[in-house]
Amino acid sequence: MTTTAILLLLVSLLIASGLSYFQYIYKAKNKSKVNLFLAFLRFLTIFSIFLLLINPIITKNRLEIVKTPLPIVIDNSSSISFLNVNKEVEQLYKKIISNKDIQEKFEVQSYQFSEDFEPSDKFTFKGTQTNIDVVAKNLKSIYKNTNYPTILISDGNQTSGNDYVYSFGAENKVYPIIVGDTTTFLDIKINQLNVNKYAFHKNKFPVEAFLSYSGTKNITADFVISQGNSILSKQRISFTTHKKTATVSVLLPADKIGIQVFKATITSVEKEKNTYNNTKNFAVEVIDQKTNIAIVSAINHPDLGALKRAIETNVQRKVTTLKPNDIKSLQDYNVLILYQPNTEFKALFENNKVAGINTFIITGNSTDFNFLNQQQNNLNFKMSGQKEDYLSVFNPQFNLFAIDNIGFENLPPLQNAFGSVTVNGSLSVLLSSKIRTINTNSPLLAFAENQSKRSAYLLGENSWKWRLQSHINNQSFEKYDVFIDKIIQFLATSTSKKSLVVEHERFYNFGEAIEITAQYFNKNYEFDEKARLTIAVTNTKTKQTKSFDLLKSNNYYKVNLDGLKAGNYSFNVKELNSNSTYSSNFEILDFDIEKQFVNPEIEKMSQLALQTLAKEYYPDQVDTLIKVLLENKEYKAIQKNNSTKTPLIDWVWLLIFILILLITEWFTRKYNGLL
Repeated sequence: MTTTAILLLLVSLLIASGLSYFQYIYKAKNKSKVNLFLAFLRFLTIFSIFLLLINPIITKNRLEIVKTPLPIVIDNSSSISFLNVNKEVEQLYKKIISNKDIQEKFEVQSYQFSEDFEPSDKFTFKGTQTNIDVVAKNLKSIYKNTNYPTILISDGNQTSGNDYVYSFGAENKVYPIIVGDTTTFLDIKINQLNVNKYAFHKNKFPVEAFLSYSGTKNITADFVISQGNSILSKQRISFTTHKKTATVSVLLPADKIGIQVFKATITSVEKEKNTYNNTKNFAVEVIDQKTNIAIVSAINHPDLGALKRAIETNVQRKVTTLKPNDIKSLQDYNVLILYQPNTEFKALFENNKVAGINTFIITGNSTDFNFLNQQQNNLNFKMSGQKEDYLSVFNPQFNLFAIDNIGFENLPPLQNAFGSVTVNGSLSVLLSSKIRTINTNSPLLAFAENQSKRSAYLLGENSWKWRLQSHINNQSFEKYDVFIDKIIQFLATSTSKKSLVVEHERFYNFGEAIEITAQYFNKNYEFDEKARLTIAVTNTKTKQTKSFDLLKSNNYYKVNLDGLKAGNYSFNVKELNSNSTYSSNFEILDFDIEKQFVNPEIEKMSQLALQTLAKEYYPDQVDTLIKVLLENKEYKAIQKNNSTKTPLIDWVWLLIFILILLITEWFTRKYNGLL
């Protein structure tokens, strides 16, 4: 309480005494006990009112003992039960937490972790992933700016997250208790398989396998990749006491379209304790994206060869050079390159009106522009018989597809007839033309999209010089070839826009997160934030179906399907307002990463202890660990003074007291006839 408040209370005391004396004693004819009692009541009332007006702050000090926190973190993943140490872990936990001296010195708090981290004193050992890194992040957040030890009971085998050795930091000691059989058993395993998710039909795709061996003698093993009953690859690998790892690279044929499931296995004649880690399944989706392109020309020209070579640098492109009358079926091709069309192309144009194949029209000195005006309506040509050289000007605002400026302004000019070119409708211009230093404002390379059909126009011949100049500038044809490939990619891609777009993997490993995302667009192809999306997932074997709602997250909707068992699943995503649907399937591969280990990760757990200036322990050393914690003088209880300040006006009882005083005074005066 401040000095000012004390002085005000003294003044209030004098004023309350003076007023009560003046009213009940000074003016009274006889000083009876009733007057004295009334004067006392009035004094208390006035003084209490002054107390409320002054509102002094009442301070209370309370001493509190704050113990050092001791988090005990238990590995709740299934690898603990797979190594048959789950009961041992529970006994270790109970022994530490029931120690009275530990309870007296520390504020013991228990947690569990697998893929996530949470407080718990009961453990199931059924977690599908081990993420020790998440332990470090959560403890740092919970015990910020606090010096504390941590007891980590785990086998140290992490399956997800960042390297945990340096995650905890050196400021707080971590005491790992390493559980699991430390005896070295003979074990061969597939550590990792690297394979692309997709492969192209009739190509070969690479598989890279990382193999390891633990044991005390030299052995040989067979590494086999099979599909069903067919063995696709078999290699013999030798391991010694000095050579305990091997890397194997295999090229497999992509002969069948669709999701292809393979099995990688490593075996030997030696007996192993754990054969679960000898096998890994993997899947590859084989897709057929071979694009057939027809270059149609009535004349011979160097441009034809340059285009063919540039396009076929992409192994998924196949180019056929034909005369206008040689094409028997347009359905055999995905893109038509019509080089300098003339009247010989009339039947081809007529047939393509029905087939709707996307076209790339290239003009030049042999082009019949009157005929071309009759066959398309994107450009209107009014050309003379005079030839002209046209330089190119790159349009940086072009956004139909992503493309870099490969130095178009410095490439040789293209030759075309002199005249005017008028654009009809919407046309995206990538390159405009100029004659020497004068811009013509006419397109040189442009693209059109009309409903479901796409077209491209290159107005000039001698583009073979562009490819040659690009090689001179860059010592490679790559930039020019990529430029041509992007044009072909644009023309070979369907332009149809789907209102419901769903993204998912074709396969998942058992135990990992299964997330499916979707976007729904309205008629203007704008993201619809009010869409109502549901998904029905069916196990193709058991026919059991589960339905879920997709939840909105930023500019997409998503659903997590964690907990599904290994197997094949079909699913259907539906937007309830419009009844738009998307159907597909995925497979969950039978792969339990927690069963890949036969020994604890002693080396990394020891590194963790060393990094935090602590020491690793084993189950039979838990008494030693308890003794170390109890004798460590860094962890002392702190006496903390909690000061609580309460304004007097918050005292409700004082208001009730004033009310009681006034009522008592009124009844006393009424009873004694003083009113």
